[in-house]
Amino acid sequence: MKREDLSRRALLLINPHSRRGAAGAAEVAASLRDAGLEPLCANGTEPVAQIRRHARDVGLVVIGGGDGSLNAAVPALLETGLPLGVMPLGTANDFARTLGIPTDPRQAAQVIVDGWTTPVDVGDANGQPFLNVASIGFGVDLTRALSRDSKRRWGILGYAVAGLRVLRRLKPFTAFIEVGGRTHVSRTVHLAIGNGRHYGGGMIVDQHARLDDARLHAFSLEVDHWWRLLLMLPSLRKGTHHAWAEVCTMAGEEVIVRTRHPRSVNLDGEIKTRTPVTIRVRAGALRVFVPRP
Repeated sequence: MKREDLSRRALLLINPHSRRGAAGAAEVAASLRDAGLEPLCANGTEPVAQIRRHARDVGLVVIGGGDGSLNAAVPALLETGLPLGVMPLGTANDFARTLGIPTDPRQAAQVIVDGWTTPVDVGDANGQPFLNVASIGFGVDLTRALSRDSKRRWGILGYAVAGLRVLRRLKPFTAFIEVGGRTHVSRTVHLAIGNGRHYGGGMIVDQHARLDDARLHAFSLEVDHWWRLLLMLPSLRKGTHHAWAEVCTMAGEEVIVRTRHPRSVNLDGEIKTRTPVTIRVRAGALRVFVPRP
């Protein structure tokens, strides 16, 4: 098949372990066909291997799943340069939320068929790519407490259920956060460094954060008691947490975090690396199908 004939052929990778993945696979494939695409269905649990294997046979990649499914495919998407179509079938779908991609499979398929793509930034933490956020502290504890079964059963509410379980076990730690050549010493329970706007099921890193601003937006929650964090949760969802005295915010093209002892770093809901961690932005590194402005 000639390269110019591949624009309507899509490699379809659906993660069967995502919240709506197993049940929605047939509907997603049908939606793509009805919209005028030719899906090539492959094993969604091996996204990097499948993208590399079929890169010359397709013109785009469609990922069905949540933010973790997208995260797993990013290395191969960056390597091949293929544009990404998003089918939000996960629990949080924060990347899709930031870009305004609808959760209905037929509407999401139409977004891809309309063919409007935009370049978005990709974060890089110690060489590990991510789309939404890197977090240390509460975000890591939440990831460990949030089981696959609870996400499937409770959906977004699963984050709240797991969050309440880990709140009382929170212990502040010291982080040395370097941004723009200046180091901030933070006694924190949660540190988030965002590439995108939304994370954690709809929480907001920063109201001004965009996926195409070539900047990282970070905040540190410097609270002494778990109940203060509980009071702060509504502000985290609205993006107004910067107004709290216990919140320290920073922004820049590179963020370096050191801790007294190595701590795990969560990337898009997956624990991928440890501190010390250097986080950078790869500006406009990934093309994604989005609704027409």
